[in-house]
Amino acid sequence: MAARRAYLAIDIGGTKIACGVVAVDGALLSSDRCATPTTGVWQAIADLVSRVQSSASAYELVALGVGCGGPMSDNGDKVSNLHITEWQDFPLRSSLATLTGLDTFVDNDAKAIVLGEAWCGAAAGHRDVIGMVVSTGVGGGIITDGRLLDGHTGNAGHIGHVNVVPDGRECKCGARGCLEAVASGTAIEMMTGKPAAQASRQVIEQTGTYVGRAVASVAALLDLRLAVIGGSVALGFGEPFFAAAQREVDRYAKIKFVRGVQVRPTGLGADAPLVGAAAVARRAVETGVN
Repeated sequence: MAARRAYLAIDIGGTKIACGVVAVDGALLSSDRCATPTTGVWQAIADLVSRVQSSASAYELVALGVGCGGPMSDNGDKVSNLHITEWQDFPLRSSLATLTGLDTFVDNDAKAIVLGEAWCGAAAGHRDVIGMVVSTGVGGGIITDGRLLDGHTGNAGHIGHVNVVPDGRECKCGARGCLEAVASGTAIEMMTGKPAAQASRQVIEQTGTYVGRAVASVAALLDLRLAVIGGSVALGFGEPFFAAAQREVDRYAKIKFVRGVQVRPTGLGADAPLVGAAAVARRAVETGVN
């Protein structure tokens, strides 16, 4: 009997690193994770990936897909994750290819999530959608007319650096008032003195309001009909967050072609980052985009 074909998938965030095996139909077959250390991040990744890959002998691994916070150079050849301070132009793609022996494809984690959601999640069947991650940081990926937007350097969709509070808090990028500076888990903890998981109802709703404000702007710019949002902060905040985001979208999306834009949680839930990472590899294998 032929081995079941699957993708090796990695999600690299400022708080956690996950690795798993995802079937070619999008089903998550197995996974493991670890906390993102303050130093020695590459060794932590290498240990985790080696452990997962060695336990995947029953599968034919087609390729490796990776979702990682940016910014990064085109194709993920060099990554400078804002939440991994020891990484400046880190050669992620070549390092992982050498480690695993697999064809390796890297993209922004939020772009990965929107690919996964369009493949087999809440955005399936939609040709114009933004996918977002509201977690340690805030990222985004955009599909328009059925195509993932890459941009000049592969960083298109960084909604976390859309301004939502003029002259507001300073962001790690150096600007002031970015969405990430007021709606990320890191920002919430800095502003309140408590982890995002302990946020008050007021903070949850204010965070949703900021996210909705950014979504309304992007929807008007790109004529989008749907925003799917995942990440530990958004999903942890739940219904009050999503209701506040939808109210703010409805408040600002007044021009005819953006009325009725919908805000929804990711359909893949906690599996979205790894399924999305697999979708990065799937896109490359099936279309030749790398």
